[in-house]
Amino acid sequence: MAKAIRIEQFGGPEVLQVVDVDVPPPGPGEVRVRQYAIGLNFIDIYTRTGLYPNPLPTGLGFEAAGVVDAVGAGVRHVKAGDRVAYGQGPLGAYAELRNLPSRFVVKLPDGIGFDQAAAIMLKGLTVQYLFRQTYRLQGYETILFHAAAGGVGLIACQWAKALGVKLIGTVSTPEKAALAKANGAWRVIDYTRESVVEQVLALTKGKKVPVVYDGVGKDTWETSLDCLQPRGLMVSFGNASGPVTGVNLGILSQKGSLYVTRPMLGTHVDTLEKMQAAADELFELVLARKIKVRIDQRFRLEDAGQAQEALASRKTTGSTILTLD
Repeated sequence: MAKAIRIEQFGGPEVLQVVDVDVPPPGPGEVRVRQYAIGLNFIDIYTRTGLYPNPLPTGLGFEAAGVVDAVGAGVRHVKAGDRVAYGQGPLGAYAELRNLPSRFVVKLPDGIGFDQAAAIMLKGLTVQYLFRQTYRLQGYETILFHAAAGGVGLIACQWAKALGVKLIGTVSTPEKAALAKANGAWRVIDYTRESVVEQVLALTKGKKVPVVYDGVGKDTWETSLDCLQPRGLMVSFGNASGPVTGVNLGILSQKGSLYVTRPMLGTHVDTLEKMQAAADELFELVLARKIKVRIDQRFRLEDAGQAQEALASRKTTGSTILTLD
């Protein structure tokens, strides 16, 4: 038996239950992973609240790292004993031991620990698809990235710097501003004290930006549109403040024939080959120390509810992991 977290109804952190589950041998095309660290992400909260509904009861979590315990028939790219990680897969990462399809699992290179991997897989793969696939940055752009001091944001700051891109980040406190700047943000805007639109105009000498990466959602939707150049791209990839709803598409023409996309990681890494290629690019930057993994909060698996509360209330910086020591 192994400990895992399940929910039987949608709601607040109180619906999280620690249960004992039987984990059978992996089936064809599956691997069984003994997990050592689990990543915490906003999408876990969306699952718990039902914003992203799933059949109940269900597990939580998409991101973890550990050791392959067993492999099913047909699995060739990993074997028992391999150090592995994943950042996209079926729900159920909040667990000591689990089975999942092998195509989601990649080998961890030497030099990247379990804690690091759990902290960066989903977040790092998110930045990879945002910067290298959704809008492929070339290295000369000035861009706007909201929530620059969060787990995804700090990786984005470092990745942008590695590409030679000037990243303007938004934050909510002076401490978060300093953190984003220390991780490579070109300029930082404290949206509680300054107008984001006015500052972007000033920093770009009136040109605005060709792309905005917005994981906040409802609260920043119109601000993001107002920061875009004509025919610019609004990349709305998260809902930290709630989903964007009731949009009149005419606003896109009024603000400059803008484009908008609502992408998700799963459609960008939907094969083992695509997953491996994205992970390899991420690992290369981590091993070259162009991306440093910052883990500012650690919680036990049993305290996942507290961890989610801290994340939702924006009390966290960098990455947060659940530990299985």
